[in-house]
Amino acid sequence: MLEYIFLMKQELMLSALIFLLLIIYLASNNLVTEKVLTGINGLLIANLLLGFWGNPTGNLFGNMYHTDGLIVFQKSLLNFALLVISFMAYDWLKVHRHYLEFYILMLAALLGAFYMISSRHLLMFFLGLELAGIPVALMANFDLGRKKSSEAALKYIMSSAFASAMFLFGAGFIYALTGTLDFFELQKAATANPAFLFAFIFILAGIGFKISAVPFHLWTADVYQGAPVATASYLSVVSKGSVLFVLAYLLFNVFQNIFITWRAIIILLALLSMVLGNLFALRQQNSKRFMAFSSITQMGFVLIALAAGKLMSTSALIYFILVYLFSNLAAFGVIAVVMDHTGREDINAFKGFYKKNPSLAWVFALALFSLAGIPPMAGFFGKFFLVLAVAGSVNYVILTLIALNIVLSVYYYLRIVRLMFMDDAETSLNRISVSRMPKWALWICTAGTIVTGVMSGAYEYIATLVKSVW
Repeated sequence: MLEYIFLMKQELMLSALIFLLLIIYLASNNLVTEKVLTGINGLLIANLLLGFWGNPTGNLFGNMYHTDGLIVFQKSLLNFALLVISFMAYDWLKVHRHYLEFYILMLAALLGAFYMISSRHLLMFFLGLELAGIPVALMANFDLGRKKSSEAALKYIMSSAFASAMFLFGAGFIYALTGTLDFFELQKAATANPAFLFAFIFILAGIGFKISAVPFHLWTADVYQGAPVATASYLSVVSKGSVLFVLAYLLFNVFQNIFITWRAIIILLALLSMVLGNLFALRQQNSKRFMAFSSITQMGFVLIALAAGKLMSTSALIYFILVYLFSNLAAFGVIAVVMDHTGREDINAFKGFYKKNPSLAWVFALALFSLAGIPPMAGFFGKFFLVLAVAGSVNYVILTLIALNIVLSVYYYLRIVRLMFMDDAETSLNRISVSRMPKWALWICTAGTIVTGVMSGAYEYIATLVKSVW
């Protein structure tokens, strides 16, 4: 029993946190909100630290659940992202009367992501996928006074239901063809016959929705714009990161026998995501919609790396998620601070931002530099390893398209930097005072963006973990 507890330690800790918050909710009438939020953040820190200790490798539930060193690292990465999001959302949550429900939903979604990452069976993967998705729809509706927040929740849940139906349709076809949903047995049964490929495409379409890959991206901009910044941050990092971790495992292990077919599909999805994401990001005037199309473009760069070899692609993908975590959350953090103090989310709100808010301007600029892939920011090395992984396995036309999209993305990221540092505004934002916890989150993300770029240890550690497990 003790071994079982340690194998599922991270899931059990999240479950314990959820039950504890439910108990606190029953007594919340007599509690001070700031103290409760501080206590919750303390528990999230403890959850993160305990996640690194005492993690054996093994299987449970008839090999439906699996954990190892790489999976523990991936879950710890998501735990860290959740902690940073919690810090950033402190000012918003302390004035929200349903702040405990938001944490319960966010932890429940993360619990689903954990089960999804550890799944070794399509049924368990689907259950984790749904548990990771349904609470996010409720989180999107947490700006209760805004009509767009309700619209965002409706669009997300409707699109999610459609994607789930496609996934289940594909899974049903695979079961009819092979008689199994177990990953290890599917690895042997996967073939390139038309019926199996038909089922695989439906499964990939269901997963493509979760990562906003074109053409499954239509929900993204509207949901990001309508949802609270904390929910958009969760969607962009935790939700997409968890699905990408599983997608890499599925492609390189479960469906490795049809590598030639899925490789062509992945390259097509990657190029479409990069091109359309860039083109739509160019014309955005809303900062949250801008970040939505930015995330679509970034997913294109991640997907293109999957067209290469197993070990290098997986290492590059996980490293990029680490880098993307710091950069994207830093950018969303500044947007959240500005929204909390001014109510504005248009890009023109950042005109002349540097004059009265130099620290915030530099945090935002460094995050945008990293997202654009400008050295020595970590984003440069993240994209470098992604392109390096695929460079020897695609032709020069595809490499040229990747390079052109990288250059194009630099333009619209630097457009915002120019607004902050060079443009004058008739009514620039007044000096913004950032409270303690959001400030910590911004500095953590900024430090991470710089340190993971100039120090090679992070990528080497990830590569070692991948090699030891796969």
